Amino acid sequence: MSTKELPRAGLLKAALAGQITNRQGAEALGLTIRHFQRLKHRFHAGGLPALVHRGRGQPSPRRAEALRERVTQLLRGPYAGFNDCHLTEKLCEVERLAVSREFVRRVRVALGQAATRPRRPPQHRHRRPREAAAGELVQIDGSPFAWLEERGPALTLLGAIDDATSAILALTFRPHEDLHGYAILFRQLFTTHGLPLAFYGDGLNVFVRNDRYWSLEEELRGRQQPTHLGVVMQELGIAYVQARSPQGKGRVERLWGTLQDRLVSELRLRSIASLEAANAFLPAFIADHNRRFAQPPATPTAAWRPAPRALDLVLSCRYLRQVARDNTVRLGARWAQIPRGRGGRSYVGCRVDVRELLDGRLVVLYEGSVLATAPPPSPDFILKPRPRHPLEPSRVPRPPMPPRPPRRIPRLTPNTHTGRRPLATHPWQRGYDPPRMLAKRPSRLNGG
Repeated sequence: MSTKELPRAGLLKAALAGQITNRQGAEALGLTIRHFQRLKHRFHAGGLPALVHRGRGQPSPRRAEALRERVTQLLRGPYAGFNDCHLTEKLCEVERLAVSREFVRRVRVALGQAATRPRRPPQHRHRRPREAAAGELVQIDGSPFAWLEERGPALTLLGAIDDATSAILALTFRPHEDLHGYAILFRQLFTTHGLPLAFYGDGLNVFVRNDRYWSLEEELRGRQQPTHLGVVMQELGIAYVQARSPQGKGRVERLWGTLQDRLVSELRLRSIASLEAANAFLPAFIADHNRRFAQPPATPTAAWRPAPRALDLVLSCRYLRQVARDNTVRLGARWAQIPRGRGGRSYVGCRVDVRELLDGRLVVLYEGSVLATAPPPSPDFILKPRPRHPLEPSRVPRPPMPPRPPRRIPRLTPNTHTGRRPLATHPWQRGYDPPRMLAKRPSRLNGG
């Protein structure tokens, strides 16, 4: 008996004994009075087994036996080995049989056939608690969206949110999710709050190396050189945690849902239609958002660290170059002139550190001191990564060369004309005798 049928026996006994009325029993079981009387007559005539539903164990009248037999024949015949989804598609498109994937699965299970591609059980996941103090973990990400709707271009919003307090730390609009945008975001974050202990983001190639290119130095070192922002984070002592799924950085992902509703409405209310005006509005929006949604941290002591003074020099792309004979250093089409050193020193042949800053300036460093600078090429300069070495190829692995066919070396006989084996006195039949061969050529040994 089912759990719904078990309590019926006691109430029916009480009704037969006159302890309760039919109305009271029907209300207790959630049945009509007529159906309760029907069950009472069954229980009085047949006892407890009479309360079991009469349709239990009987085949369903909606069961299509002909269709089941047809699918069984096809599953054993031409479609043997098909998975459930693929077989359902073939039955609908080729055989014109309107069946569902679950119907095909039940037929396959009834035949005792194992699944061609069994489904893996869901992986166990657990909720990650918030960090205790502000500044311990900062989640960063970008969201391409129609932030300005039809009034302006499609933009990408780069943002950073504190994991302990859910407070927005920095926001900036960019045309795309690029190195220049994240450098601006980092500068805004470091100057406003300080240096966090760790960043939490995705596997974008701006933060981590996704290519399979290995230089000779990297192969000898045993690890790839980090990206430009990776070098910056290493120098500042900031760890980077790569999320393996969007749910891993769910706090910043949920932030985009809030901003795509509230921020879009605020921009529409103020009729903002340009990237510059949208970036100018973001500080006021961040202050209002944090006042409404930020939470107090579990530990009042924050983990922020002060940013270095030469922050612009740190937030840069770094390249190793060699000084030319005219005391210049080239970086692509740009170059910087190194002035004369102390005592008329020349830096020709020295390997220097060339840094391309966020504002477009070039700074040449040698042993920690600045040798020369070059102005930015244009006001609308965008910082982009360049090859680290002048002769470095692009970070795209070379396609594998097609395998060469095995070279067939013909088996030559000593005498290819006659096919007969040469005599024992033939030179090919003699062994290698260096003294005798040297004796035949005395003039070459003597220089004659």
